[in-house]
Amino acid sequence: MADENKITVENEDGDSAEFDNNLASSPEEIKPENNDLNLLSELEKVKNELNDKKDKFLRLQADFDNFRKRMAKEKIELSAVIEQEFLTDLLPLLDNLERASSAAENENSTVETLRKGIEMIRNDTIAALTKHGLEHIETAGKMFDPNFHTAVGVVQDDSKEDGTIAAEFQRGYMAHGKVIRASMVQVVKND
Repeated sequence: MADENKITVENEDGDSAEFDNNLASSPEEIKPENNDLNLLSELEKVKNELNDKKDKFLRLQADFDNFRKRMAKEKIELSAVIEQEFLTDLLPLLDNLERASSAAENENSTVETLRKGIEMIRNDTIAALTKHGLEHIETAGKMFDPNFHTAVGVVQDDSKEDGTIAAEFQRGYMAHGKVIRASMVQVVKND
């Protein structure tokens, strides 16, 4: 019977060793000492804390994903509202263009009447675009700045300092502090 409790293990070289099978008992059979009980309870406590932290992390991650999705949805909705406001502000311009077109077809209309109508439409357009953040980039008497201006030509003018803007060929615009189209200008160069 003593041989029944023995295990023989052989390695690749043909050597063998015998072990007592009673030593390989299950964990339930091991009687922990007092110190081991403290370690096991501490290990269990750490496992519980780790599980709590994992649950909190997963909840936070889910909350963040929901927040990100909600922000994306709100951004789309806000863009739609802003676009609708902008289009609503442009509708009077469309009305005035239709009136001007009808007036041009009228035999009694004069050039002065058409000019006044076009001027009204221009002013209404500027007002609507300004309301939505559009600003004209000033060039008159200003020094050339490549952040706001595009030089399309140079001119000699002894009455002005080098780098001064001599003429504006196309207006530049900014929206909310950012250049959306630089001014096309002619710059003074006296050398």
